[in-house]
Amino acid sequence: MVLIFSNTLSGKKEEFKPLNKDLVGLYNCGPTVYQDSHLGNLRAYIFSDLLRRTLEYNNYQVKQVINITDVGHLVGDGDDGEDKIEKATREEKKTAQEISEHYTKKFFGSLRDLNIKTEKTEFPRATAHIPEQIELIKKLEWQGYTYKISDGIYFDTSKFKEYGKLGKINTKGLQEGARVEKNNEKKNITDFALWKFSPSIGSGQSQRQQEWESPWGIGFPGWHIECSAMSMKYLGESFDIHTGGIDHIPIHHNNEIAQSECATKKPLVNYWLHSAHLNIDGHKIAKSIGNTIYLNDLVDKGVSPLAYRFWVLMAHYQTLINFNWEAIKGAQNALERLYNLFRDLGQEIGEIDQNYQEKFKIIINDDLNTPSALTVLWEVIKNEKLSAKIKKATILDFDRVLGIGFDKLKPIEFSSQVENLIKKREEARQSNNWNQADKIRKEILELGYEVEDTFEGPKISKSNN
Repeated sequence: MVLIFSNTLSGKKEEFKPLNKDLVGLYNCGPTVYQDSHLGNLRAYIFSDLLRRTLEYNNYQVKQVINITDVGHLVGDGDDGEDKIEKATREEKKTAQEISEHYTKKFFGSLRDLNIKTEKTEFPRATAHIPEQIELIKKLEWQGYTYKISDGIYFDTSKFKEYGKLGKINTKGLQEGARVEKNNEKKNITDFALWKFSPSIGSGQSQRQQEWESPWGIGFPGWHIECSAMSMKYLGESFDIHTGGIDHIPIHHNNEIAQSECATKKPLVNYWLHSAHLNIDGHKIAKSIGNTIYLNDLVDKGVSPLAYRFWVLMAHYQTLINFNWEAIKGAQNALERLYNLFRDLGQEIGEIDQNYQEKFKIIINDDLNTPSALTVLWEVIKNEKLSAKIKKATILDFDRVLGIGFDKLKPIEFSSQVENLIKKREEARQSNNWNQADKIRKEILELGYEVEDTFEGPKISKSNN
């Protein structure tokens, strides 16, 4: 069955054809571990997980790499400002290693809470791959693509005629001090640092905690060279898919392409896929306006991380989505309803309905169309012609891609207090004491459970309120 992706490189939907028949190389731009990943950051990893699961659903083996940036990412996202890790060390009065270890651990916790697959995934750290980065810079230097200025070694973008081809960026229209930092020493405004020299505070003493010896002097790698060095080490000089947020397109990903393809004379990646932003109450997430929301903030308000995943999947990955509390709580209610309906199907698992499976696969294979895929999920739930055990098998099959946790659901457990109330309510019903039965039902609801009367007896589910 054909698998189609929107390729940022071509600007078109394309049929996916891997370099190797059965193995897909997948690189996902990972976090800079200087602070918690907020909801907007995490959307990108839900997307990359959806992509991996869809590839595996189509019987591909996937070699996945998610880098951990623990040095070299400057606050300007280009080559200006302070290293984000170094800045965090000063603000939190911790070492660089303490900062990166702390936030890497929290990142992994978020992946776990969002049911993002990590088994067999490589998580290379920039600081553990300094030799590879130096060797790549040396190769570019030998081929004549670099030059030296006062603060580092830079890549000359004028020597790569296809610079800006990803997303068809008009490099002539870039303004210094906006998307590209102002630096009067650079030959071209789009040139970028491969190696930055450590600033000195006198007597040769450095201001930095993280720095290394290199052929050009003591310093640290640029943000962009890290991804090229690590992706090519683990996936080869050419690989299948590279993902990231749309904010990576203009600078970071075009720089990756430029330095990698100049070094190897080969295409770096065949398919570039990018997820859209998440806004909060109509505004871009920014600390400066105080609208940053983290996964823990959802949990504190009684919203599960999987409800956030479910809400994200309700929109296509290329669609800008707007977070608000009413929307996320609505998603939580909808997911709880799905869970309750799934639990009602019983314990027996039958055969997957082939017609629904084919319908789901066609939809999800069309550029990861999760909104329509969720519609098919609801169709299966509501189809009275399907047996409970077939419904259950089919939903579990869909969840191999959606990852919203049906396979982890357990029968609802409730306290002895609720159990006694259920028993008393049944006794009241059998005595035709309907007023008493309604009163007890309200007590059960206040404890967080709903009662549905069926021919088989009362069914208990968690309340959505």
